[in-house]
Amino acid sequence: QVQLVESGGGLVQAGGSLRLSCAVSGIILNRNTMGWYRQAPGKQRELVAAITSGGTTNYADSVKGRFTISRDNAKNTVYLQMNSLKPEDTAVYYCNAAKVVLGVPIDYWGQGTQVTVSS
Repeated sequence: QVQLVESGGGLVQAGGSLRLSCAVSGIILNRNTMGWYRQAPGKQRELVAAITSGGTTNYADSVKGRFTISRDNAKNTVYLQMNSLKPEDTAVYYCNAAKVVLGVPIDYWGQGTQVTVSS
């Protein structure tokens, strides 16, 4: 059974930092693409950062140079280090696993963690 559990969200002032964690079970991190998405009120969910099975990372333009996605295969955990936070980074952040099961791509999601950046 696949389970993703996010933690690390909270309230921070602009310019501050937070590190989100996603504890994963039922998926081998280095065999799947893992990502962080966010959804602000009234907006669509958007990709923030992703890391492929081979370790290639990609980021939304809005967070490049400020956010870093990483994974610890031994702990089966994915991280999102967020620095120089801005009020527009305020959103619910979701961990995502993209897994192919019998040739069918399936997305798994965590419950989300709230990040609020005050100005």
